[in-house]
Amino acid sequence: MRILIVEDEHRLSNVVKKGLVEEGFAVDQAFDGEEGLYLAESESYDLIILDLMLPKIDGLKVCRELRSKKIKTPILMLTAKTRLEDKVKGLEVGADDYLAKPFAFAELKARIQALLRRSHNEAEPVLKIDDLEVDPLKHTVKRAGASITLTPKEFAILEFLVRHKDEVVTRTQITEHVWDYNFDALSNVVDVFIATLRKKINDSFKKKLINTIHGVGYKV
Repeated sequence: MRILIVEDEHRLSNVVKKGLVEEGFAVDQAFDGEEGLYLAESESYDLIILDLMLPKIDGLKVCRELRSKKIKTPILMLTAKTRLEDKVKGLEVGADDYLAKPFAFAELKARIQALLRRSHNEAEPVLKIDDLEVDPLKHTVKRAGASITLTPKEFAILEFLVRHKDEVVTRTQITEHVWDYNFDALSNVVDVFIATLRKKINDSFKKKLINTIHGVGYKV
């Protein structure tokens, strides 16, 4: 899943990004409202973390603009202001939730998970291919009933492949979904992750589910 952080405090933005990347999210950053609005309109995100007070365009205007253009991506508003009316304003222009600064990363993570569950109707079905089961909400994987432990990045790649069952997925598509837009798509990191993922998903089973389409990408 991919998240956009729009926050002008570089240190806070980088700390949040580090934590989310460790949880398996792909994360893009914008440091003012103008850049944030551009990315939110031109890229596809599962969630936007949006600061209220931003240079160039403030968070309320960014949120209002996105909603006016029918962009329904869940928005978590960050604010250093504690007045009730400031929080209400954010919700009135279309934010889905708010979080006051300072906050613990655990609380941010819980808010994000709640918004993602809500946006997926809280009951997204387990993804299944043959005897493979991938639960997007619980982040669990089973094959033939046996649990398989994956790293956050491995899970993100597998989920993306399973959601595109019977399609050939290119390395570029994987990097854009799992890493941020600054990631070097020419590196062999995807191949390394696919190799370890294939060992966990394929090696102990007769039927191989993850297949390489040489010169193109991968397919399940």
